[in-house]
Amino acid sequence: MDAVAVSGSTLESRAVQDRFAARILLFIEYLGGVILAVDVAVVFISVIFRYFLHAPFDWAEEVASGLMTTMVFLGAASALARSQHIGIDVLVLMLSPRGQAVAAAAAAWITLFVSGTLLWSSVELFRDTASQLTPTGLPQWIFLLPVLLGGIIMAAFALGNVLKIAAGPRRAALTPLLAVLAGIAGWNALVPDHALAPLHLLVLAAVGGLLIGVPIAFALAFGAMAYFLADPSLPMLIWAQQVASGANHFVLLAIPFFVLAGLTMESNGMSSRLIELLLRMMGRVKGGMNLIVILATALFSGVSGSKLADIAAVGGVIMPAIRKTGQDENETAGLLACTAVMAETIPPCVNLIIFAFVSNISIGGLFMAGLIPAALMAAALAAVAVIYGQRVDVEKVFVGGTKRPMLPLVLGAGVTLAMILMIGRGVTAGIATSTEISAFAVVYAFLVGGLAFRELSWRLIVQLFVRSAAMTGSILFIVAAASSLSYAITIERIPDQISTLMTGIGHELGPIGFILISVVVMAFFGMILEGAPALILFGPLLTPIAIKLGINPLQFGTVMVVAMGLGFFAPPIGVGLFATTAMTGTKIENVTRPMMKYLAVLIIALLALVVFPVFSLWLPRYLGMAV
Repeated sequence: MDAVAVSGSTLESRAVQDRFAARILLFIEYLGGVILAVDVAVVFISVIFRYFLHAPFDWAEEVASGLMTTMVFLGAASALARSQHIGIDVLVLMLSPRGQAVAAAAAAWITLFVSGTLLWSSVELFRDTASQLTPTGLPQWIFLLPVLLGGIIMAAFALGNVLKIAAGPRRAALTPLLAVLAGIAGWNALVPDHALAPLHLLVLAAVGGLLIGVPIAFALAFGAMAYFLADPSLPMLIWAQQVASGANHFVLLAIPFFVLAGLTMESNGMSSRLIELLLRMMGRVKGGMNLIVILATALFSGVSGSKLADIAAVGGVIMPAIRKTGQDENETAGLLACTAVMAETIPPCVNLIIFAFVSNISIGGLFMAGLIPAALMAAALAAVAVIYGQRVDVEKVFVGGTKRPMLPLVLGAGVTLAMILMIGRGVTAGIATSTEISAFAVVYAFLVGGLAFRELSWRLIVQLFVRSAAMTGSILFIVAAASSLSYAITIERIPDQISTLMTGIGHELGPIGFILISVVVMAFFGMILEGAPALILFGPLLTPIAIKLGINPLQFGTVMVVAMGLGFFAPPIGVGLFATTAMTGTKIENVTRPMMKYLAVLIIALLALVVFPVFSLWLPRYLGMAV
């Protein structure tokens, strides 16, 4: 009886702890949504005051960036609690069930170690800068508080994740981790002349973490953390400072804003009306359903900025229609993944913003440089779609009276197209920055879309802000972690060494040879990492070399983003392809074969972009955005 009572008491205690953790998580997610809403308001109102009232807010950009930092760390903590951080599990899945459990436990231990060290180092950074002021006179500690709070929350959730693992795998994972740590420390102490250098530990930690399934953001942070711990001349507070600064950039605010605008379109009926109109206009032509996938993804990419958000919006509407008309769902899922590659260069793609930011090139210029390449890839996909497509009975889609009247449908689609044109016009005319335009897109989606269709409830609006904050928080935490890794490899002069090597290759093989090698590198790392870290790591390294070789940075940026997209969505291990199959309810082994013909034409189109710079440069030169 006593044992039973103790067991019951333990279960009840765990249940209480789980309920408390769930409440904390809910509070964090809603707080992130509130912060995103305030950020939208700050940027939108500051634009109104600057452009129309000629009374700019000097503090707006700094405050908006600080709020974004808070949202990033709250979102990262939320994703950690819900196990939503992206990782590479291809090798882990090859292990036995016991091996998979031990690898998952090791990944949880490393995530806890990183989170705890981030908390400790952020405390040191907080103390060191407590009396400093920002350029606008605000206390510096206000902008470091999010890092400190994020470290506390992530450490707590990481500890909770470790404790959820069964005792056996938990101990089995901790033992070799401690043995490796002790072995490294002992080797460096006993054989100092042959000690492992900080750079060696960086590579070992980052690559080893990725291979055992540590989430990408934490694996990158783990590598940088190992480097700082191994070098006594570098205070750990600098590591925390680099992580914080990586998430504190006003230009990156365009990412959560465009994601929010895209999710709002999906929820308020704008997306479904546009796709229904396309179905009724094009569904009956040969390959019409596939053409709709291509066109819909292209149109929605001009708003959401996120390729996975595009897939969710288009796939959520088109896949049921595909199944109702008896089409091959695997063919459509493969095409949908390939259209996401095509849409990588359609403004306001998140990866275009990130590449332009890290490579110090014009975001507006890169936006314009990507349009004609996207049209080229869309035309190539459309040709294949028509050749291999079929005619279908579109009326099967609307069985049950789901068809909307034509006039309201056209007007509703027009509301969506007006939003897309507004964004395009704002970018091409240079009326505002991409961040400011994205804030206008959010307001338009809520006010115009909400009033026109009346499908948004207050509860749904709150959920949209919460979802957007959580999604972009996990995305931008990768940017923050990669920033600390980039700082470490810069200290080691790795960029200079790579620059010398690649410059020599470029002089030997010529500019086209250099671009082709860069394409292979970017596609490979886009496959094994994820869009943002691949671009962050290699954009600043390769772009200056390209410029030295006489390659226009806008052409180079366009090619690199497309190459990364090909890797991200390519079988067998592209993370984006796994996400696509999950959202479409298909299996990757069934999707791979039918999508190969679409991948082939994308590769041909990419080679054309490499050989013929005019595809990327004509439009920005015509608009005066490039030389």
